[in-house]
Amino acid sequence: MARPRFPFTDLREFLTALESDGELKRVRVPVDPTLEISEIVTRTVRDQGPALLFERPTRGEMPLAINIFGTDRRMATALGVKDFDEIGARIGDLIKPDLPMGFSGMMDGLGKVMQLKSLPPKKVRTAPCQEIVLKGPDVDLNKLPGLVTWPDDGGIFHNYGLTHTKHPETGKRNLGLYRLQQHSRNTLGMHWQIHKDSTAHHAVAERLGRRLPVAIAFGCDPVVSYSATAPLPGDIDEYLFAGFLRGERVEMVDCLTVPLQVPARAQVVLEGYVEPGERHPEGPFGDHTGFYTPVEPFPVLHVEAMTMQRDPIYHSIITSKPPQEDGPIGRATERIFLPLIKLLVPDIVDMHMPEPGVFHNCLVVSIRKRYPKHAQKVMSAVWGAHLLSLTKLIVIVDDDCDPRDLNEVAFRAFGNVDYAHDLVVTSGPVDHLDHASYQQFWGGKAGVDATRKLPSEGYHRGWPDATVMSPEIVAKVTKRWKEYGL
Repeated sequence: MARPRFPFTDLREFLTALESDGELKRVRVPVDPTLEISEIVTRTVRDQGPALLFERPTRGEMPLAINIFGTDRRMATALGVKDFDEIGARIGDLIKPDLPMGFSGMMDGLGKVMQLKSLPPKKVRTAPCQEIVLKGPDVDLNKLPGLVTWPDDGGIFHNYGLTHTKHPETGKRNLGLYRLQQHSRNTLGMHWQIHKDSTAHHAVAERLGRRLPVAIAFGCDPVVSYSATAPLPGDIDEYLFAGFLRGERVEMVDCLTVPLQVPARAQVVLEGYVEPGERHPEGPFGDHTGFYTPVEPFPVLHVEAMTMQRDPIYHSIITSKPPQEDGPIGRATERIFLPLIKLLVPDIVDMHMPEPGVFHNCLVVSIRKRYPKHAQKVMSAVWGAHLLSLTKLIVIVDDDCDPRDLNEVAFRAFGNVDYAHDLVVTSGPVDHLDHASYQQFWGGKAGVDATRKLPSEGYHRGWPDATVMSPEIVAKVTKRWKEYGL
């Protein structure tokens, strides 16, 4: 069979393409989803190994696909590109001529991209995801090979369920990715973090005294699965963004028991509702921070219907101390959204979220410095920029430093800084999962100005030139190096 081409219609096509490329390994022996799969996947990720399809997990009734985004190459295949910057360049081209800067500029720019090049979802009447329908007492979440990933986890978790909600008043849809703790055969804990849109939907529903309908899709096509992670402003529909990335409309179907739509080619769908005021202890859970998050009360999803394809494939992910599979997802996001971030903060030349910073702990930014305290101005702008506001450490370097060259970044941060003058310490919002802050949801932040210092900033010693070899000698030695085969 020929290798499927992008855009992949569903998860199965993507797995077939990966297997054709030698990027997928089938595990045909029984493997326990409690801890064993986690250990196997963690070793595989750290060896830059293949995607894995566990054909006989000892819990559940279907195969389990995992590590499908675990390398930059596979992540690029999922998005139909060779390099993530290709998508960023497409966005950059579409938002020209220049739009107003600042947050309104970013919103206008993203709106322009969606209007010009995205394709709205296409509603279909019948769908593969509803070939099998289980309702009421027939619903059984134990059919899914959910994972226990770390020894002290509070139970079975489903880690790649695409959660659909609507704003109870405006009807605006949101697609998000949240961990789901299995409480029983038909209830799940909804780990809706404070800064997420679904949390806002739930808060409105509670204020109105209404149930909030919820639909969760597992095993969607790779672009839709990525789009659920994208840090889009609340006014931008994730399915418009997915249409832009795919170049094709996403087929959606009405749910059977709740007023929501889900991807027609999802492998498994859960439909249900969250009762106003109901909470249940959720956690602990070994999260992407590398630490267990504590037990907290979170809303409970009552699953009333479970639909699926015939012979479905379940999709999940392992989270833990980096490196893990979410690293390539974060790198794709960094490059895709750079043009829009530059609309918001036009001083930025380039940026990088180092993987050990687990996305929100550290951001490295390069600027073309033009005036005194330019670096400090950029720090303030970043701390006011959508979800970048959660960044705890910002390192600002000059534009001749590649933010992804962490050796060079460290050299600048260690050597170009007088910490009595070049360190900004403040406080502000931090990620829900941040364990270091003395109060939950807000804490201390630091900015490091590792740029060259100006006399107008109070530096009067004359900034020294770096030791750089002359281009002529570099070219001469390079030529000889090749001639002698060295």
